[in-house]
Amino acid sequence: MPNRGRIFASSHSDERVDILGVGISSIDLDDAVATIERWIIERSRNYVCITGAHGVMESRRDERLRHIHNEAGMVTPDGMPLVWLLRLFGNNRTNRVYGPDLMRKMTAVSSLRGYRQFYFGGSEGVADKLKRVLITAHPELEVVGTLCPPFRELTPEEDRTMVAAINAARPDIVWVGLSTPKQEFWMANHLGTIEAPVMVGVGAAFDFLAGVKRQAPVWMQRNGIEWLFRLCSEPRRLWRRYAYVVPGFAILAVGEVMRRAVRTQHTTAALAPIGRPDVHTPQ
Repeated sequence: MPNRGRIFASSHSDERVDILGVGISSIDLDDAVATIERWIIERSRNYVCITGAHGVMESRRDERLRHIHNEAGMVTPDGMPLVWLLRLFGNNRTNRVYGPDLMRKMTAVSSLRGYRQFYFGGSEGVADKLKRVLITAHPELEVVGTLCPPFRELTPEEDRTMVAAINAARPDIVWVGLSTPKQEFWMANHLGTIEAPVMVGVGAAFDFLAGVKRQAPVWMQRNGIEWLFRLCSEPRRLWRRYAYVVPGFAILAVGEVMRRAVRTQHTTAALAPIGRPDVHTPQ
C-alpha cells in the first residue's frame, strides 16, 4: 500500500496530507469549486488558503501561520512542487489549484449562479480595474464592492469601518488580495466578523487577472518554474523570498521523501510473514 503521508484528523471534508507540517488538500480545481459552492449554499463561514512552497516555508517559521493553514476550510496546492509531492505520496488524482485559475473558474460559475463578489486588497485602483475586466468577460457577474486597504496596519476604527462596508454589501465570496502571509492573518482574524460564507486569499491573482502584471507562460507553470519568471519580472521585490524558499523547500522536500521511504520499508519488513521453522521428523 502506498504511503499517503499523515492524514490530518479534522472536521474538514477534504483529505489533508501533511507536507512539512502543513495539511494540504488533496484536490483538483473542480473539487475546490464544488466545496466553495457548498459553503455558499450552507451559509457556513470558511476561508481558503491557496498555498505553494512559499506558504509552507513561511508556516515553518511562524507557528501561528501554520495553525491558520491547518484550521482553514481548504488549503489548495497552488504550486507544482506540492502537487508532485502529493502524487508521490499516493494521491494521484491531485491537480494544481492555482489562485488565478480558481478565481477565473469561480467567476464564471458565479455569473451563472448569481453569487455576489467582493474584492478586498491590491494596489490602489487594481480591484476596480479587476471588477471592470471580469464584468466585461462575464456581464451577468455581480461585483458588490471593492476596497483597497492601506499597506500599513489598520486602526481598530478603520478595521471596523471596512468590515461594516463588506458586510453591508452582502457578498457570497470575499476575494482577498493582500499577499502571503498578510492575507492569511487577515482572513483568520476576521472569520466570524465577515458574514460572507467564503473568503479566499488569492494574492497576486488581482494583478494577473486585471492585466497589471504578466503571468508566466503555461509551460513554465506546468514545469514548476513559475517562480523564475516572477523573479525575473520583479527581482528587487522577490529575490530574498526565492533565495530562501526555493533551495530551502527543495532540501526539506527531499529529506521528507527519504524519511517516508525509510518508514515504508520498515513497515513492510515488520508486516512481512514470518517463515515457519523446519520440522525434522525422526527417522
